[in-house]
Amino acid sequence: MIVYESNRFWVKDMVNFTRSYTMKKIVFGVGLIGSYTALVCFVYQFYGLESNLHSGIYSLLGVILSILLVFRTNTAYDRWWEGRKQWGALVNNCRNYAIMVESLLSADDKDTRKFFAKHIANFCIALRDHLRDGVRTDALLMLSSEELNELEPKKHKPNHISLWLNKKMVLLQKSGVLSEADAINMKIHHNALLDILGACERIKKTPIPFSYAVHIKLFITIYGVMLPYGMIADFGYHTIGLVMVIFFALLGLELMAEEVEEPFGIDCNDLPTGDIAHNIKNNVFEILLDERPLKEDVKRELYEKVH
Repeated sequence: MIVYESNRFWVKDMVNFTRSYTMKKIVFGVGLIGSYTALVCFVYQFYGLESNLHSGIYSLLGVILSILLVFRTNTAYDRWWEGRKQWGALVNNCRNYAIMVESLLSADDKDTRKFFAKHIANFCIALRDHLRDGVRTDALLMLSSEELNELEPKKHKPNHISLWLNKKMVLLQKSGVLSEADAINMKIHHNALLDILGACERIKKTPIPFSYAVHIKLFITIYGVMLPYGMIADFGYHTIGLVMVIFFALLGLELMAEEVEEPFGIDCNDLPTGDIAHNIKNNVFEILLDERPLKEDVKRELYEKVH
């Protein structure tokens, strides 16, 4: 995720636009439409052709396209913001879960504290990777050989980690460490982890309908291809620059929406789920064990940072 100061002089941000992969795609598309428009202008001027297309047609099509793009970008941003809210809820819930465990366990019960600390953290790390390309067990913390052998073949690793947490809670209740009321209160936080998992999976596995996404891309392409013919009679070779500016705006909105609608990846503007999981890990270990885990391998290079 690109991190920047929103209240600084905005021209400074513009010099970093080439660092965005989406911006590079926009520039490539604008370059193509500019070359095409230059060819159209050359042919019209060289052969003395005239265009009888009325500019009002383009105004009407532009209004329709603008409405579609506004809806498209709003829908994409809603998905991005919903993902951020879910990960914010995950942070709060994991802290509450860890604080409750800390208050219920004795200070001498280091093993149980360590169990909850590592697996609350592992749930978040596994969720991060589950929403990407799959969970790597070597990225998880302090797994015993038995846990590793049990977890490795599982297809849904965050679910299985939550199962371990639930089994441990039930075992503590049966052994008398937790009362029934304590177990019920802990279960609330445990269930919240699964609710967040389900909400993130819903965002991940329910993309914008294919026909809708393709229709907008096709509309933008057709509009861009037709645009030079409606402007060349009035603007001549100036049509090249005007078409490029218009296409830059339209294509930019579409590609930005395309990038943020999948918020859990590693693109420049995706959510920093790795950093969030790393912070949760440090928080729960500090609460339960008053220490930080030894494994500090967060790959912060995944997220562009603009200073």
